[in-house]
Amino acid sequence: MRQELQSLPKTLAEDVARNLVMVARLLDEDPEAAYGYSRVALRLASRVAAVREAAGFAAYANQKYGEALAEFRAARRMTGSVELWPVMADCERGLGRPEKALDMAGAPEVHKLDKAGQVEMRLVAAGARRDMGQLDAAIVTLQSPELASNSVQPWTARLRYAYADALLAAGREREAREWFAKAVESDRDGSTDASDRLAELDGVEFMDALDESEPEGAGESSRSAEDGEKD
Repeated sequence: MRQELQSLPKTLAEDVARNLVMVARLLDEDPEAAYGYSRVALRLASRVAAVREAAGFAAYANQKYGEALAEFRAARRMTGSVELWPVMADCERGLGRPEKALDMAGAPEVHKLDKAGQVEMRLVAAGARRDMGQLDAAIVTLQSPELASNSVQPWTARLRYAYADALLAAGREREAREWFAKAVESDRDGSTDASDRLAELDGVEFMDALDESEPEGAGESSRSAEDGEKD
């Protein structure tokens, strides 16, 4: 990104960089604010690929899939890179065009992706199959060496989670529980709610600490018990 911004006047490059930093910082916690910063960067430097890509991800985070797809396509034209191919396909899903996403999953560009990109493409393709009501096909799509591997990679938790969720949707609860458990084991950064899904399958119920229907004094008793345990 720094190299791309060097083509701009120094003051303009600094302004664009500040906005891109805010997009990256807010994308997960405040997508709407991130989108606002991305629009500013886009007005300042629409011919910079990094700006178009950031604008695409900000639009994507706000479910503006048509806009996101247009920005990703622009970034791809500028760079010639295929790394955005999976998220572009997922935008097609968001626009209600799962068939187009599946076409992209079978395109030559997929073979140019790195391993992480290929796994992401597999996840998108499985999602497209589910969009079309093809649950068994979605399950088969996710079956891969990456799913079977015992090594934990950045994509492992999400892949196992998607597989478990597809199994559950197909009524294969016992297998789904097994794979949700595997997802929990590999989810080191809490990127999924696999632990909650597993607890739900096991019939574990969590009491809301702020539940107004809780009997008077029950909260105090609970705190007393906790204090006793600490002692």
